[in-house]
Amino acid sequence: MAVLAIGLNHRTAPLDLLGEMKVGDEALPKALANLIAREHLSEAVVLSTCHRIEVYAFVETFHGAYQNVRDFLSETAQRPPEHFSDSLYTHYEAAAVAHLFSVTCGLDSAVLGEHEIQGQVRSAWETARVEGTCGTTLNMLFRHAIEVGKRARSETAISRHITSISQAAVALASERIGGLQGCRLMVLGAGGMGKGMVSSLAKSGVAEVVVANRSEGSAKELAEQVGGRWVGLADVSDELATADVLLTSTGAESLMLAHCDVADVMSKRANQPLLIVDVAVPRDVDPSVAQLEGVTLLDMDDVRAFADRGVRERQAELYRVREIVAYELGRYESDSSAREVVPLVAAFRARVETQRREELDRHVAGFSESEKAAAELATRGLMAKMLHEPTVRLKKAAGTPRGDRLVDALRDLFDL
Repeated sequence: MAVLAIGLNHRTAPLDLLGEMKVGDEALPKALANLIAREHLSEAVVLSTCHRIEVYAFVETFHGAYQNVRDFLSETAQRPPEHFSDSLYTHYEAAAVAHLFSVTCGLDSAVLGEHEIQGQVRSAWETARVEGTCGTTLNMLFRHAIEVGKRARSETAISRHITSISQAAVALASERIGGLQGCRLMVLGAGGMGKGMVSSLAKSGVAEVVVANRSEGSAKELAEQVGGRWVGLADVSDELATADVLLTSTGAESLMLAHCDVADVMSKRANQPLLIVDVAVPRDVDPSVAQLEGVTLLDMDDVRAFADRGVRERQAELYRVREIVAYELGRYESDSSAREVVPLVAAFRARVETQRREELDRHVAGFSESEKAAAELATRGLMAKMLHEPTVRLKKAAGTPRGDRLVDALRDLFDL
C-alpha cells in the first residue's frame, strides 16, 4: 500500500473549472464518506481551497485508486472525466509526500510562501480525522507536513512581504490606481479572504471601507476594525455608485454581480472609473463587465501574475525551502520504514514463539515441573539470542535500500 495524491490547481486548470470542483466546508464530510466507501481507498483527506482541490489517499493499488478518485472528481464537478483529465496531476509514493510538503510550505501556491495554506492543510486533516477517514498513515504524513511548513517559515524568509492572495489583491489594486490613499473601497464578503483584505487596508490611508455581506455579524465587526461600516447585499449597487475600488471574494456558487448590475452602477457614476479585483473562485463578477467603459476588471490570473514578480527577489529562499523539503522527505521515508519494520519484527517473533511453544509441548509431557521450567527457560533464552541480531539489523537498516531488501527477504522466507 502507498500514498497517492491527485488534484487540480491554479497552474493546471482554469478558474471556472476550479470553481466547479470546489468542495465547501459543509459538503466536506459527505465528500470524505463518499471517497472512503470506494473499493481501493483505505484512508483519504480532501484539500479544497479557492486555488486547488487535491485528494490524498492511502491506497491498495494505483490504477484502481486513480479510477476511484477520478470518478469522485467527476461527480463533484458533475462533468465527465474528459472535461478535466488534461488538468489532473498525479503523484505516487515519495512524490506524493514531497508534493504535500511543498504545498504546505507555500511553494505551490498562487503567491509564493502563502501562509494561509498551512492552516488550510491542517483544517483538511482535522476534518478527515473527525470523520474517521484518516488513519495511521495519513495522520503521520499530515503531522509531518505541518512540521515542515512551520520549519520553512521559521528558518527562511519565504513568508515575508506579500504572502497571501488577499495581500496581493490589495497591493495590485494600489498599483493600478497609483495608491489607495483617500479612496473609497468596498469589500464584498466577510470570510477569510475578506478579513485578509480588510487587514491589508488598515494602514493604506483609504478614506472609507465598506464591508458588504449577507449577514451583519462578522461583517460589522470587520468593518469597525478599520473605522468602516457594513451594508447588506441589497445595498451593494448603491454603495458602488461612489466607490473607487471593489475587492470581492465571497464563497458564493453563482455570480454576485451580473453584467447588467455593473452597467447600472456605471450609469450613475458620471464617467468615474471603477476598479474591480475579483479573487473569488468561482467568480463573483461576470467577466463580461470588463467590456463596460470605465471598468477595469482583474481576477486571480492577474493577481497571480502580479505576485510572481516578487518571486525573483526570494529565489534564494525558494532554494532553501526546497532543501528543507528534500531533507524532510528523507526523514519521513526513514520514519515510515522504521514504523513498517516494528510490526514485521513483532510478527516474526510471534511466529517463532508459536513454533517454540508447539515443539516444547510435544517433548515435555513426561517432564517434572522443575524440568519443564528449565526447558522453558532454555528454549526462551535460545530464541531471544537467535532473534536479537536479526532484529537489531532490521531496525538499523530501516529506511535504506538494504533495509528494504531485508524486509522483503524476511517476508518471503517466513510468509509474513
